[in-house]
Amino acid sequence: MLREMTKTPFYVLLHPFQGFWDLKYENKGKLRVALGILLLLTIATILLRQYAGFVVNFNYPYDLNSIYELQVIVLPFFLWCVANWSLTTLMDGEGKFREIVMTTGYALLPLVLMRFGNILISNVITLRESAFYYMIDSLSVLWFVWLLFIGTMTVHQYTVLKTLVTMLLTLFVMGIIIFLVLLFFSLLQQMIGFVLSIYTEISFRT
Repeated sequence: MLREMTKTPFYVLLHPFQGFWDLKYENKGKLRVALGILLLLTIATILLRQYAGFVVNFNYPYDLNSIYELQVIVLPFFLWCVANWSLTTLMDGEGKFREIVMTTGYALLPLVLMRFGNILISNVITLRESAFYYMIDSLSVLWFVWLLFIGTMTVHQYTVLKTLVTMLLTLFVMGIIIFLVLLFFSLLQQMIGFVLSIYTEISFRT
């Protein structure tokens, strides 16, 4: 298990084209590894917000909520996967939902590594050196986007342009899904309130 958690993800990290090809066509990717990387990212983000040095940490420790961190990492992850799968199904994409989850999970590895690294760096740097902290953070995001782009292109067998369009449309579909979910719960809340008001009115009259 330890070898699975390190060998293929780090190979994808350094050789994304071949790595994602092997993930799809050589069955070298593991769903549990991708979800394990997602879990590590959640842990790294929580630790970074709590234990980053005071030079770059503007969070009040007692206001931090681990459940909130789950919401801003885990939910967007699966929302991206669902939106991408729904969209690419209509755009002749060859990627299965499982492969999309694995691709997205493996692409998160730079964020995991650099956030754990930033925890250590932030506690030894000075205010003048804080630019290195933000540079590393920005680099990890760019690396993640690059890996996600290559992974999407490889898994669905798209061209560069079609991959760019698909990723932008995926973000748009994510917005639509969020809107529909919020609309559904809003209507459900109104229906429940309406039923309760009728029940209360009948109770007072009987």
